[in-house]
Amino acid sequence: MDKLRRALSGDESVDGDDEEQGLAAQINSATTLSWSTRIQGFAICFILGFVFSIIGSALIALPKGLLLFALFYTVGNLTSMA
Repeated sequence: MDKLRRALSGDESVDGDDEEQGLAAQINSATTLSWSTRIQGFAICFILGFVFSIIGSALIALPKGLLLFALFYTVGNLTSMA
């Protein structure tokens, strides 16, 4: 119960067990990207994914439209989630 209380309060490890950091703290200490760079990357990926999805929806009327739609829509969704 004490570990749960420390985790919810955001308290660093008091007992000296440094290996029990939270996942977010471990990821944050492992990367060198700043907060603004992460936000810019998110915005770029999201906008590109949206554009790919719209292009896929527009290409559905072409003769090979279903194949192009599936390709562009899938790439758009994966890019948006990245």
